[in-house]
Amino acid sequence: MGSWNDFNDAQSNTNLIPKGTLAKVRLTIRPGGFDDASQGWTGGYATRGSTGAVYLNGEFTVTEGQYARRKIFTLIGLYSPKGPDWANMGRSLVRGMLNSARGISDKDMSAEAQAARRINGFSDLDGIEFIARIDIGTDASGDDKNEIRSAVTPDHRDYAQVMGTAALQFGGQGAARHAPQQTTPTAPAQQPSQPASAPGFAGRPSWAQ
Repeated sequence: MGSWNDFNDAQSNTNLIPKGTLAKVRLTIRPGGFDDASQGWTGGYATRGSTGAVYLNGEFTVTEGQYARRKIFTLIGLYSPKGPDWANMGRSLVRGMLNSARGISDKDMSAEAQAARRINGFSDLDGIEFIARIDIGTDASGDDKNEIRSAVTPDHRDYAQVMGTAALQFGGQGAARHAPQQTTPTAPAQQPSQPASAPGFAGRPSWAQ
C-alpha cells in the first residue's frame, strides 16, 4: 500500500518548537492601558483582566536560527486576586530576562549586578532581547502551545553561542556595561485605567482566571 493510501506513518503537524529549545527572542509588550502608579505600573503597558488579574501581554519573537520570526505568546503575571504565585513567577521570569539580556550571572550579587536588575519602568522591558528556554503548555481548549517560562543566563554553557557574543565575565562586569541609566522621573502619560481584554492569550494558569 502506497504512502497516499496509508497515513499511519505521517508526521503530526503540531507546528510547535520542541520543549527545551534555546532561542534568542525579542519581547514586545502589547499595551493593555492599565496603570497603578503605587505599584510602579505606568505607561499603559499592563493589562487588567475581567477577574482582576493584572499582567503584561508578552509577544516573544525568535530573532535568529531555525525558528526565526516565530512568535510565542506568554503572559507575565503582575497580580492575581487568588494569591502571590503568579506575580512571583512573573518577577522570576523578568529577573532571568534581565540577567540574560545584560550578561550577568544569577549568582552575582555585586552592586553593579543588582543595579542591572532594576528598571525605570516597563518600557525598559519592551524590546529587550535575551535567551529563552522554550516550553510547552496548553491553551484554553487543551491544545499544546509554546510558552516562555524561563530565561538562560551566562551561567549556562550554551549562552554565548546562542547569544552570539564572546563569553562574558561574571562578577559584575557585564552588569556594569548594561546597568540602566538613572533618569529624572517624569509624569507618566495619561493612560486609560480600565480593564482590557487580551484576545489570543488563552491557557492562563488557574490563579489568573
